[in-house]
Amino acid sequence: MVAKKFREKRVKVSFVLNEVGLSKSSFYYKKRREKRGRKPPGYSLKVDGEPISDEEIKLEIENLLFKDFLTYGYIKVTHYLRKKGYLVNKKKVYRLMREEKLLLKKRRVKTRGKRDFAKERKLKPERPYEFLEMDIKYFFIEGERRNAYLLTLLDVFSRKVLSYRLKKSMRKGDVLSLLKEALSLSFLQRKGEITIRSDNASQFLSQRVRRYLKEMGVYQEFSHPGYPEENAHIEAFHSILEREIEKRFEFDTFEELKEVISRYIRFYNGERIHSSIGYMSPEEFLKSFEEKEVGKEKEGGTVERFEFIGENLVQEIGG
Repeated sequence: MVAKKFREKRVKVSFVLNEVGLSKSSFYYKKRREKRGRKPPGYSLKVDGEPISDEEIKLEIENLLFKDFLTYGYIKVTHYLRKKGYLVNKKKVYRLMREEKLLLKKRRVKTRGKRDFAKERKLKPERPYEFLEMDIKYFFIEGERRNAYLLTLLDVFSRKVLSYRLKKSMRKGDVLSLLKEALSLSFLQRKGEITIRSDNASQFLSQRVRRYLKEMGVYQEFSHPGYPEENAHIEAFHSILEREIEKRFEFDTFEELKEVISRYIRFYNGERIHSSIGYMSPEEFLKSFEEKEVGKEKEGGTVERFEFIGENLVQEIGG
C-alpha cells in the first residue's frame, strides 16, 4: 500500500521498493482468478490412435467395478484399461475415479511395532506346483447362526487355487480327501518335487495325512507357531476373501455361500489380476509361463513341460 501511494506521486518504483524492502515480483504480482496449470484435455488415445473421451473411460471403469467381487484400486484399474488398449497413466485414472467417487476408502493402519519375518523360510518357487500352501478359513452364515469352513490348496508360483473344500465342519478326513484328489492329477504327479506348507492345525498334523504325503513323496512342512507370514500367500488369499466376499455379502444358508464361493474361485483364477504376478490372473500367468517355456524348447533348450490346469479343475475336485 505504501509503495502504491508513492507510485501515484510519480516517484520511481525501484527507489520506493528499495526503501520499503519489497521485491518487484511482489509489487507487480496479480492474483489469477482461474486455477493455474494445464487443463485436462478431456480425452485419451487408444493404441490405434482413436481418441476416447474421459466420459467413455469413466463408463468403462464403472462397468468394471460394478462386477461381482471386484475391489480394484486405481493402479489395477490402470492396468486393466491398458490391456483394453487405452493409453492412460495412473494419475489420470486416479483423477477420473475420484471425480466419480469410485476410489476405495482408505484404511487406517495401526502400528504394532517392528516385525521380524522368517526370511530364510520364504518360499521362492521357480516353476508351477513346486511349493503349495494349504489353510482353513471360516465364514459365518447369518441365517443359520453357524460357521462354514473353507479348506484351500494354493500354488505359490501362480497364486492359483488348485483345489478347495467347503464344509460345515472340517476334519482330517476332508484334508486327506482333498490331497488324494489333487495329487492324483497328472501335473502334480512328480514325487519328491512338491512341498506343501501349512500351519499347525490339528487336521494337518494328523498322522494319516502326514503318512499319506510321505508315501506320495511330497515333503510337508509347518510354519512356526505365531508366524502366519511364513504362509504369506495363502494368508493373502484369505485377506482377499475377507475383503471381496465376507465384508460384502451376508448369507442366509450354506447353499448360498457354496454357490458364491464356487463363482468366486472361477473369477479369482480366471479374471482377477494380481500385482505380484505382473498384473495378470493366475491362469493368464500360467499360460504366459508355458508359452515362454515352449519358446525356449524351440530354441534348443532343455525344458520340463508342464500340464496346466483346465478350466473345469475346481469344479471337478472342489468342495
